[in-house]
Amino acid sequence: MSATRQEPDTQPKSLFEKVWDAHSVRTLENGQTQLFIGTHLIHEVTSPQAFGMLRDLNLRVRHPERTFATVDHIVPTDTRIEPFADPLADGMIRELRKNCGEFGVTMFDTGSGKQGIVHMVGPEQGITQPGMTVACGDSHTSTHGAFGAIAFGIGTSQVRDVLATQTIAMSKPKVRRINVHGKLGPGVYAKDVVLHLIRVLGVKGGIGYAYEYGGSVFDAMSMEERMTVCNMSIEGGARCGYVNPDQATVAYIKGRPYAPRASEWAEAEARWLALASDEGCRYDDVVNIRAEDIAPTVTWGINPGQAIFIGETVPTVEGAPEDEKANIAEALEHMKLTPGAAIAGTKIDVAFFGSCTNGRMSDFIEAAKYLRGHRVAANVKAIAVPGSQIVKYQCEELGIDQVFRDAGFEWRDAGCSMCLAMNPDKLVGDQLCASSSNRNFKGRQGSVTGRTVLMSPVMVMAAAVTGEVSDAREVFKTEPNTVSA
Repeated sequence: MSATRQEPDTQPKSLFEKVWDAHSVRTLENGQTQLFIGTHLIHEVTSPQAFGMLRDLNLRVRHPERTFATVDHIVPTDTRIEPFADPLADGMIRELRKNCGEFGVTMFDTGSGKQGIVHMVGPEQGITQPGMTVACGDSHTSTHGAFGAIAFGIGTSQVRDVLATQTIAMSKPKVRRINVHGKLGPGVYAKDVVLHLIRVLGVKGGIGYAYEYGGSVFDAMSMEERMTVCNMSIEGGARCGYVNPDQATVAYIKGRPYAPRASEWAEAEARWLALASDEGCRYDDVVNIRAEDIAPTVTWGINPGQAIFIGETVPTVEGAPEDEKANIAEALEHMKLTPGAAIAGTKIDVAFFGSCTNGRMSDFIEAAKYLRGHRVAANVKAIAVPGSQIVKYQCEELGIDQVFRDAGFEWRDAGCSMCLAMNPDKLVGDQLCASSSNRNFKGRQGSVTGRTVLMSPVMVMAAAVTGEVSDAREVFKTEPNTVSA
């Protein structure tokens, strides 16, 4: 019997399909894919139970060299003196140290000079690379998609599965291509782009999808801007979000500690660039957005999709579609906003600058450019929290920390801080916070009655110095942006 030769698959493929196929181990009986995870990132909150499960089952970490840990959620940002005042936080960091030591996992601890929010540490160290599958017990793992990786958050039981087998069971999402064409106006940043996308497509619009971001706006974005957008993919309901790798991706990774060695670099670069979606590949859906239509955007409600341009007014219940009226009424009641009133001029109590969405070096450079020479308004508490120790040290070398201190901001150590308030940084009562973070849910910033308005870092600066939600273009006479914020 003659052998049958199988012709190679020459059909155009998206990056998502290429990476998914390369990491598929097998199709399970329930139709899900057993997917190999190239890089596993862990932190102190979702890993202790998973390691406990390994001990109960007498299992080891299957590939400790593919697992990297840091501490971010619970660490205080005002002091690093141990033991921490919060016994739960102190117990968590000690447990993570014990688990990493016992199972041979690399940990970027507070004394390493490399500690930071998990989604900043991976890119900073060159651990995150194109074509990888990346998993972490944190919903904003989608950040790593900026590098052309397929990255998603997982639950504690899946953290256990990845530790034990380096695989997870997962249903394959559809792929939606989102094109943003044109040129962003002055004072409009990556944060505004993603808030606008979530507003247009909805917080549930991405359910069942991976988002591929493209078009001239994303082509022109820095890697840190792309991370901002991919970070908030999950807020639009998407399983993950990514940007095709290009020369900006390659340049960012080169020379970082975990980047390919010089002898391997040319091959790695060629492989990474070849991962980009093929021309003519099929998408399950395509959305086109005009960059010129996007203005500085802020949230008014209790999810990231409840957003408006700074020049718009707060929605009314009466003018809303029937199926949205209850949600709008709930949001208006919680936020204590007047329906139909301008969002600009809303008084703030706290200004928070940080998080894995906007706590990177370029964010601090851009924010400091406009903050310099201004003072935080009376009765506003303002804190600036670098997303990693590396960003903190770089800011201090450049004197950026002094710009914030002189303006009246508290300059903090690296961590998640007020983004989720699993640490001492919390809102009190019904304080309203102008925040560069990613979620404005009820209770997200530590008080059940606290209120959050999401915006770009430069908009946080404008709110901090005026004491109210303000148009940064008017406050600072902003120029066309050239770096992320």
